[in-house]
Amino acid sequence: MPLPDAPPPPSLRHGTFEDAQALFAGTLFVAMALMLFNQAGLLVGGTAGVAFLLHYVTGISFGKLFFAVNLPFYWFAWTRMGREFTVKTFLCVGLLSLLTELFPHVLHVDYLNPLFAAVLGGLLLGTGCLFLARHHSSLGGATVVSLYLQHRYGLRAGMVQMMIDGTVVLAALFVVPMERVAYSVLAVLVMSGFLWISHRPGRYVGH
Repeated sequence: MPLPDAPPPPSLRHGTFEDAQALFAGTLFVAMALMLFNQAGLLVGGTAGVAFLLHYVTGISFGKLFFAVNLPFYWFAWTRMGREFTVKTFLCVGLLSLLTELFPHVLHVDYLNPLFAAVLGGLLLGTGCLFLARHHSSLGGATVVSLYLQHRYGLRAGMVQMMIDGTVVLAALFVVPMERVAYSVLAVLVMSGFLWISHRPGRYVGH
């Protein structure tokens, strides 16, 4: 069933244009972060991390894998988070898949320090996910679960996200070198710490 939260007053609700610009900006920030991670050979958590692992193993593009991996989560989002959240999430996942396919054709970094990529990418991820969460959307997968647990049980989304992401990144030990996994763990900590501090239940009520 949809979340039991009371709807915000009309004056606090986001308009269509506000939603559109925030969802586009948030998804673009995440796409930039994933481009940095791909360039530096790093991983990330959640369904994006699963898609990265499959990309490194199979060579199939990240965008196609990310879209496919998220498909099973839409039923959960529809039944637990509501129609609006699910539709927005589907659109953002589709846009992110498209942007990650496009980026290699419009942007290339000749040199990228993995430590810098981990910190900057983690902050971009956290900022992008915060934009989406504040406009009642996500990028699917673990984010759907973490936001649901925050709304339903008051658990910090950042804490839940950190646990899920950490598990996915540690699984990368079987695929990528230890050094890259360590940088990936740092990126997860930066992103999850940012969300833990910035996205608290009840702080932001506009939808």
